Amino acid sequence: MSVSTIQQAADWRDYYELTKPRVVMLIIFTAVVGMILAVPGWPGAVALVFATLGIGMAASSGAVVNHVLDARIDINMSRTRDRPLPQGRVSEPYAMMFASMLCVISMLILWFIINPLTAILTFASLIGYAVIYTVYLKHATPQNIVIGGAAGATPPVLGWTAVTGEIHSDALLLFLIIFVWTPPHFWALAIAKKDDYEKAGIPMLPVTHGNEFTRKYILLYTILLVLVTILPYLSGLSGLIYLVAALSLGGYFLYYAIRLRSDEGIDLPMQVFRYSIIYLMLLFTALLIDHYFILRLPF
Repeated sequence: MSVSTIQQAADWRDYYELTKPRVVMLIIFTAVVGMILAVPGWPGAVALVFATLGIGMAASSGAVVNHVLDARIDINMSRTRDRPLPQGRVSEPYAMMFASMLCVISMLILWFIINPLTAILTFASLIGYAVIYTVYLKHATPQNIVIGGAAGATPPVLGWTAVTGEIHSDALLLFLIIFVWTPPHFWALAIAKKDDYEKAGIPMLPVTHGNEFTRKYILLYTILLVLVTILPYLSGLSGLIYLVAALSLGGYFLYYAIRLRSDEGIDLPMQVFRYSIIYLMLLFTALLIDHYFILRLPF
């Protein structure tokens, strides 16, 4: 099939799918939370609109590059074989041109309208995810998600720097939450899709160390996550509303992780995976609510 034939078969929905919209929406949401928490009041329409646009386009660019680099792996996995590139609906050159366009526009927006620091950090996280993680870490070590999770944890920091022009310790607490959340989130999926990862030759933790070992580490990381989510309250970034939400959501996550230790099926890991996404969204929503409806107790 020629490139021209492929492009005739492609439409905007294929390019939209390449950007991993659901993942990007979560990235954008956590970045916006970072923007709002960075200041006592409203961060301003210019920062909110253009930083969101720039960060979102950069994340979309990284997602497209990830699709291109993983296309030969995706064809061997049931979860990913229907993506536009493995199915030939979009060619790799066209996908890379699309990614490059998104990257250039996002950097121009962030550098000239927001600030150079945000542009540099955003580009670094794009390279960290699309190149360092996808090309090297993903195939080099079963700790790929732990190390590579740093790139995915940067959006709140990017949002914070977009408004203030500096990296603050409170922004790093938000980074730490997502960083610790990432392993149990992805390892739950990896258990459910172990055969796919094994077939594709990707050394995910269940493939290299087994499901039982992975379940134990999901529990350990979930315990650590619950502890880490208390830090915004202890640092004064958030108040009692957030603390109650963090402990409630974390307690339910912990309940899932404990159940997972004795469950040998694949249904529960997918439930844990789906809950982990809802968990992060609700946790950051609690940060927003707490920010504007502060209920603090003397510490």
